[in-house]
Amino acid sequence: MVTSRDVARLAGVSQSTVSYVMSGRRSISPETRRRVEEAIETLGFQPNAGARALASQRSQVIGLVVPFAPGADMTGVLPFIETITKCAREEDHNVILATEDEGAEGLTRLSDQSLCDAIVLMEVGSKDPRIPVAAGLSVPVILIGVPDDPAGLYCVDLDYTLAGRMAVDELAASAHDRVVLLGYPRDVLARDVNFVRRFLRGAEDAAAAHGIAYAEVSPPDTSRAGAEAALDEALAEQGPGDGRLGLVIPDPQLIQPTLQSLLDRGLVPGRDLSVIGLCTDRTAETSTPPVTNLSLEPRDVSRRAMRILFRLLNRESVPTTSTVELVTPRLTLRQTSLSAR
Repeated sequence: MVTSRDVARLAGVSQSTVSYVMSGRRSISPETRRRVEEAIETLGFQPNAGARALASQRSQVIGLVVPFAPGADMTGVLPFIETITKCAREEDHNVILATEDEGAEGLTRLSDQSLCDAIVLMEVGSKDPRIPVAAGLSVPVILIGVPDDPAGLYCVDLDYTLAGRMAVDELAASAHDRVVLLGYPRDVLARDVNFVRRFLRGAEDAAAAHGIAYAEVSPPDTSRAGAEAALDEALAEQGPGDGRLGLVIPDPQLIQPTLQSLLDRGLVPGRDLSVIGLCTDRTAETSTPPVTNLSLEPRDVSRRAMRILFRLLNRESVPTTSTVELVTPRLTLRQTSLSAR
């Protein structure tokens, strides 16, 4: 097995210099770094993760607390996990998954047992009881989501308030007379997840600003039957002369069942009414028909969160003007939008 001593011998440097090149903990001249890196590549040296962790007093692991609760949209969560894992590997870290149902005890376990160097916390509630615990941990914690009180923790998320406004702004600009938000299922509303309230507030405020008739309908769940029930309520008061109707669907799991239910009723999105979804571009592109969407930007959100997390972990400077970073959504018009009159 190739060791760092072999690398040092080939590069003509001390073993400690090899260690400094790999850890980046000391300034090394470009020429010395080049010789060490060439020796590492020539010999195919793979540093022992356990030994490196012991020397640095780090686990080389990032803890990721993910929403595996019943009804969670795992298709939507997967891009976060993939991107966070990729960013961690680029910094020579692995990722350990923990489920959110462990609550504050799970965060304490990750920290107190030295299972990880830092924690990414997803599915943050508006008044999340884990936040005060997270703020007191000995390891850096970053939130994907924005609670009412972040307790000084850094937060990265989509700007859901802006997304709600943008959806209604688009419908107003294309001369719609009525907006119905086929909102989040009742169990999601009951959990008081932080982004839900923000999106609803943005949409409602925009409708009031434009003077457009506005209503919210909460489906019982994200099944086809749930979508049918929500549509029944949304369409109940829509008469032939009531003008243009725009549906806004913020839960990605409801988009395809709703589109199919509309088609089964003889209502064609993009011809008889408009539909705007809040989802990833991939979900929008593969729906039938392809739906106009506001992007969730999960990969951009994840990359920004990991960039801040590693700056905190490495004790580098981070922005101090605000601990909240919001990503602007993108609106992409597709086949489900009526053109402006």
